[in-house]
Amino acid sequence: MRRTLMLAAVVGVMAGTQAWAVEPVKVGVLVPLSGPTSQFGINIRNGVELALEDIKATGGIKSLGADVELVYADVPAPNAAAAAVQRLVSQDKVVGIVGAFVSSTTLAASEVTERLGVPMITHSFADQITGRGYKYIFQVSNKASTIGQKQFDYAVEIAKRSGKPVTKAAILYEDTAYGTAQAKGLREAAAAAKIPVTLDESYPLNVTDASPLVNKIRASGADLVFPVSYFNDALMIIRTMRQQKLDIPTVGGAAGYIIPDFKKGLGEFAEGVFSIAPANYDNAPEIAARYKAKHGVFMAHEALMYGAAFQHMVKAIDEAKSRDPEKIRDAIAKLKKCDGFSAGLSGGCTAFDANGLTSVASPIFVQWRGDDIATVYPPEAAKALPVWYGREVK
Repeated sequence: MRRTLMLAAVVGVMAGTQAWAVEPVKVGVLVPLSGPTSQFGINIRNGVELALEDIKATGGIKSLGADVELVYADVPAPNAAAAAVQRLVSQDKVVGIVGAFVSSTTLAASEVTERLGVPMITHSFADQITGRGYKYIFQVSNKASTIGQKQFDYAVEIAKRSGKPVTKAAILYEDTAYGTAQAKGLREAAAAAKIPVTLDESYPLNVTDASPLVNKIRASGADLVFPVSYFNDALMIIRTMRQQKLDIPTVGGAAGYIIPDFKKGLGEFAEGVFSIAPANYDNAPEIAARYKAKHGVFMAHEALMYGAAFQHMVKAIDEAKSRDPEKIRDAIAKLKKCDGFSAGLSGGCTAFDANGLTSVASPIFVQWRGDDIATVYPPEAAKALPVWYGREVK
């Protein structure tokens, strides 16, 4: 399934203010705009289009005297990725691609971008994305095992500071590339901390009844649980835990735990839930304010991350002074960008190591407070103190 939106009219925020002498440079946006993860794709589209407004406001791609045009491809499932990439490159003539959010989709898509020699920038987490020795894929977020490790370490550090150290932990994860890789990081961090994992359970995407999983958490005796889930499963697990009065600290694995719809779906049950995150809007207040004014909700992390990925690619095109994907790929690899959306990410920049993995980012810890999410850890990144068992932890 594919929806291609030639966005000259849709995102022509500056249309009428700039006359371009040459054809626009096309960048593909590969995201789920239908299906169970479509909300993430919609958030990404909103973020990329806001990032495009800023690019147009500063003159597009100056070295080429060209505007930028987005071409969307809807990929609701990994099996749609290969054909979508092929069409973006061969028919729409995009010079680079950002996407695809779901790690399994990104893995499938990057097989094709690698074969076609077209650069792709993603914020998907799975370790394999930049672990295969590929030349054309770049990852603006940390890999999943690193995120899982920080997810565990930050929680244990906060618990210790609170005077209620963790004695047993439970790990739940959906059994795709994202969940499996992040659970590996959690497991390794638990072993390093010598904290027993009394439940280590995978489950299929889109569970219809979380009661069996929650019963296992209770039976495990864990005093801390790490669920790694996309949106629907995140709602199901937290709602069932709260309805069954299981109120141990819960630390989500990013994705479904840190988007506005999490609060809409759970109401008061969302309050106090922690999550690891690759970025949060409170580190980009000016951009976040514009986003909220336009869309009425806070800027989800994927909107910020993909806005940064897109601006990094456009800046690389400008520096390459070329539409040649090979030269753009080399410029992406060399560029360290620390302004615009990139400044809002952890580490304050977008830049990559020799494998295409971020060389500057570090995960952060966030917590739900009312209708917002606050960055609460580590201390150098925090905008508020973490609340653990109802008490602020200094």
